[in-house]
Parts: sequence; structure tokens; C-alpha cells
Amino acid sequence: MKNTKWYIEETTENEILLHSLREIIYSGSSPYQRIEVIRTGNMGKCLYLDGKIQSSEMDEFIYHEALVHPAMFLCNSPKVVLIAGGGEGATIREVLKHPVNEVIMVDLDEEVINISKKFLPEWSNGAFDDPRVKLVIDDARAYIEGMKDYFDVIIIDLPEPTEGGPAYLLYTKEFYEKIYKALKKDGIMVTQSASTAINNLSVFVSIIKTIKAIFPYVKPYIANIPSFFAPWGFVLASKVINPDKIDLKEKISNFEENLRFFDLDAYLGMFSLPKYIKKAINEGGVVIRDDSPLSFY
Repeated sequence: MKNTKWYIEETTENEILLHSLREIIYSGSSPYQRIEVIRTGNMGKCLYLDGKIQSSEMDEFIYHEALVHPAMFLCNSPKVVLIAGGGEGATIREVLKHPVNEVIMVDLDEEVINISKKFLPEWSNGAFDDPRVKLVIDDARAYIEGMKDYFDVIIIDLPEPTEGGPAYLLYTKEFYEKIYKALKKDGIMVTQSASTAINNLSVFVSIIKTIKAIFPYVKPYIANIPSFFAPWGFVLASKVINPDKIDLKEKISNFEENLRFFDLDAYLGMFSLPKYIKKAINEGGVVIRDDSPLSFY
């Protein structure tokens, strides 16, 4: 242990996480953020943005399957999908397991995409080359501005809202209003929603409260992501789809793709929130606005 090198991730002002550092595969900066690909002793290759882990070789499938498949199954016939963020390409990979016609991925930082293609090709598994995929280098908020009733599913796979970061204004009420307009009437949105650790719930519950200010149907859920050292939050939202009223047993059971995490038991388990989280959702949080954005750290 005395010769072990460690990568230190500051998750909050009161907490750090440590991964053993075996190799620095890439380290550099784009105009928007610091990008690192490192090899750890327990999680294999990992992508870090601004010092925070985004996904690991060992468990990225848990995060990406949890993010993508609930929304894709709840939507009656998802054909046109928008992915905001998702630079590694794994979110596209999971979406393409469904019979979609068009997947538009919008990411501000082309350097993350290029680095992921070069050093993390297993994440995308050729998804960027699929003819159904359109890659747009732009700010997601600017891209959907003015769009109306276009997307069946919108998947928001962005970094947490850190002050000065590229996603700082992509968790606000004003942003979700644009998402609402861009969705078809029977469309559905899902966003990653930060940690649900008992000591770090403020961002999660505020994202839920903010989305509830816009959408009539909002359903949070959680999945345990080992490399994050915490259960992780996600939030579904729709104009007309009520997840509590839809039985997905047959639809999920008949899904032929080879998934490693997601099945009916996983689906039901993710939506079974512990009591303390339900209490925090009911009692806490603030509506996040452009003039009062919330910082993860």
C-alpha cells in the first residue's frame, strides 16, 4: 500500500473519493473543461471531467442502461431521440438497441468525444458510425431553442451543475421549459440527477422540484453506481405518460438485446425509493432558475 498512487476526487467540500492510480492514459484541457482518462486498480479505465468521474470501464453499463432504458420502454414508440451530452458514446449505444429512426446527440465539447473515441472505444462500440446518428457540436440549450413537438425521447446525460462548468444552466426551470416544448405530446424526458447519498441530497431533490414546476408527471429513481461510491439519481418527466400506470412486464421481458444490468427486477427496484429519500423529496429542494443556479460543488 505504501507505494500506491491515488487519484483524489473532491465530491464536496467535506468529502473526497480515492481510486488507486495505475496509469494516466490522457490528461489535457478543452476550452470548457479538464479531461482525463486514467486506469485505476479497481475500476479499469475511467473518464474524469474537471476532476469528477463520469464513467468507468467496470460499471458504465449500469449507469447507461439505467439512464436510457426506462424512458425508452415507457415511450410508446420512440423513433426520434435527442441526447444532450453523452460524449463517451455509451448513451447512443444503448438507445440504438431500440428500433429508432434518428438519434441526435448534442454535445458542446467535441474534445471529449474525440478523446473517448480514441481511448474509450468500448463505450460507444461503433455507435458514432451508425447512419441513424447525427452528431451536433453545440450547446444543448441553444440547439433546442425554438423546437416544438419534435422528439419522442430526450435524454440528458450531462455533468453535474458546477459553477462555471459547461452544464451550469442546463438544470434550470428555464431549460426544462425548452425541453417541454421540444417534446412531442406523448414524449418523455430523462435526466441524470446527481448523488442520492444521505449526506448529499440537495441537488437531487432540487432537480425534482424544478422539473415538477414544468411537467405534470415526474418520477425519480435511483441506481447504485459503484465507481461513484453512491446511489445515483435519475428523473423521468412527461406531459401525459404516468409510469405508475404502465405495466412494462411483457415489453421488458421480450426485449431481445443483451443487457447486463437492466431487466424487470432492476426496473422495479430502481423506483422503490427508501423512506428518507421520499421524505427529502417531499420536504426539500428549491426551484433552480437561470438567475439562481445551483452548484453541485
